Amino acid sequence: MKKLLVTGGAGFIGSEFVRQGVKKGYKIIVVDKLSYAGDLERLKEVKKEITFYRTDVTDKDSLKHIFKTERPDTVVHFAAESHVDRSILDASPFLDTNVKGTQILLDIARKYGIERFINISTDEVYGEIKGKGRFYETTPLNPNSPYSVSKAAADMLGRACHRTYGIPVITIRPSNNYGPWQYPEKLIPVVILRALNNEKVPVYGKGKNIREWVFVSDCADAIFKILEKGKIGEIYNIGSGEEKRNIDVVKTVLKLLGKSEDLIEFTKDRLGHDFRYSLNSNKISKQIGWKRKIHFTEGIQKTVKWYVDNMKWAKSKKTGLG
Repeated sequence: MKKLLVTGGAGFIGSEFVRQGVKKGYKIIVVDKLSYAGDLERLKEVKKEITFYRTDVTDKDSLKHIFKTERPDTVVHFAAESHVDRSILDASPFLDTNVKGTQILLDIARKYGIERFINISTDEVYGEIKGKGRFYETTPLNPNSPYSVSKAAADMLGRACHRTYGIPVITIRPSNNYGPWQYPEKLIPVVILRALNNEKVPVYGKGKNIREWVFVSDCADAIFKILEKGKIGEIYNIGSGEEKRNIDVVKTVLKLLGKSEDLIEFTKDRLGHDFRYSLNSNKISKQIGWKRKIHFTEGIQKTVKWYVDNMKWAKSKKTGLG
């Protein structure tokens, strides 16, 4: 069985991937600096089955030691600063982690002859859609926030290193993930926590911005299928086909919690706020045979229930960012 080195494996999506990987029988090495958004609690059920290194992806010497010691076959690179609002306040950490960290990993992967380098990007690298249509893997990149610019740079670094050095990179661009264990600075957990405390729920602008939502376990499942069946050098979108206006997501959560829509408080819109993201995911469906299993109706119910049952963890992570 392949040995996977998973960066950001104590994060939201990375930890779901690690938990699934252990069940599949993979040998997994997790590398995570445990920033504010990283938490080993997410890995408590598999902690005896994994090897963990508390290391920053910008720490070249530590990473070289890990590669030399562990000799992984595959790198799955989740580690990233990921919150748009934080990038607007200060872009520096995003450039350090997302760009420099990716470059360092690629350099080391090249040296150690990695069989596959799975580079996790985002749909935000495409920019926005104001009318109809969807993003294809061939759509030109047009990022609009410091976060998405840093991810686009990391995305392109991976592709450039594949062409220039032959590093076996596969690029993955998922849509908005949601589900258990998400750090409460993102929309859905923010709404849940504030509503449960009967606090005002902030919604940017009029809440008309549209996102495509994929349940985190479906996303991790798709990444495994790409890891196992994907073609080196290719790009794969991961989307659910389910688009929702932010205001409708908020109202759905409030309804599930039995809370009044009077809690909604419209706030000044985010700077440079992208209007709509929508992915065409035919490629992964036709070439690899993946499709999402969990519809939004089911996924949001699971998510709300998880946070209600795990309020102690969620409150311990609460942030003022919405």
